[in-house]
Amino acid sequence: MRIKFSYILAAGLAAGIGAWMYSGTMVIGGVGDGENAAPSPAQRVAQATDKLFKVQVVALTAQERQAVLEVRGRTEAEAKVAVRSHITDDVVDRPAREGARVAAGDILCVLDRGARESRVLEAKAAVAEAEMLKEAATQLSSKGFTAETRVMTVQAQHDAAKARLEEAERALRQTVIRSPIDGVIESPMAEIGAQLDKGSICATVVNSDPMIAIGDVSELNIAQISLNMPAEVVLVTGETLDGHVRYISPSANPDTRTFRIEVEIPNEDGVARDGVTAVSRLPLPVEKAHKISPAILTLNDTGQVGIRGVGEDNVTVFYPVTVLGGEQDGMWVGGLPETVNAIVVGQEYVSDGVLVDPVFETAEISQ
Repeated sequence: MRIKFSYILAAGLAAGIGAWMYSGTMVIGGVGDGENAAPSPAQRVAQATDKLFKVQVVALTAQERQAVLEVRGRTEAEAKVAVRSHITDDVVDRPAREGARVAAGDILCVLDRGARESRVLEAKAAVAEAEMLKEAATQLSSKGFTAETRVMTVQAQHDAAKARLEEAERALRQTVIRSPIDGVIESPMAEIGAQLDKGSICATVVNSDPMIAIGDVSELNIAQISLNMPAEVVLVTGETLDGHVRYISPSANPDTRTFRIEVEIPNEDGVARDGVTAVSRLPLPVEKAHKISPAILTLNDTGQVGIRGVGEDNVTVFYPVTVLGGEQDGMWVGGLPETVNAIVVGQEYVSDGVLVDPVFETAEISQ
């Protein structure tokens, strides 16, 4: 029986693969294990030229960094009160106007007094009559001409008359609606001739001094904020105002895991308006950090972000870093020693623990 050439070739390949696997030597992606591992570029240069691999190195020293936490939010008036009517009647006068500044106690709306003045006069007459009866009963009781129970009854009638007078006077006072706070009247107001039902709004008074900038801070940053911390508030309208932190929420929002903070801004001239988008800039405590170029960042074998440097005896070392923030001329990182010799050229061609020839500052590198 004639055997096809393809069968012979397949059998030969299978035998070769089996022998290779039996030998225990395996290479994955061009990198072997143990003595079969592919050398790094630096090691290959050293083996080929009998010279150490050169890397460019810069000495980095930690600097004091004033970080700023930006909290985005909006402005909110110190107080915003909708002043409501406690009775039902028509508006007969409105001394205040929309946009006017009022003080606490100023009149906003006057309602029709109707029969309320008459009820006050009737209640006063009833009190006077009750007082005379009380006085007469007390004198008769002291001489033994009337029972003590009579005195108690007259006293109760007197107290009831006084209560009715107080109620009538309160109803009369409620025809004049006054501002409970200092502030500016917001539009709209009740019009003259309109009927205000009990609970209807005569006017809304907004007190915007001080103004409050509110925002939400991540649970990762809340520990860096303290009461009375100075803050700079930048409004979307272009104004920049100084203030301080006056409130930090004791608990986080369960949905966003953020904490509400309030920055108080003096606003005597009314520059800041209610409901405007604002960014509060909070200077954080000074800390030591290094400013580096993002180009020197690299990864170690486990995927951790850091930089490679040259340690003692010119051996390469990997330093993990924490990115703190960025600026136009560099990036701030933490987690490095006070001083470190960072590899700025050639860091991708060496691995950890490799002996190299460091060239400091701007020296030329020949490889």
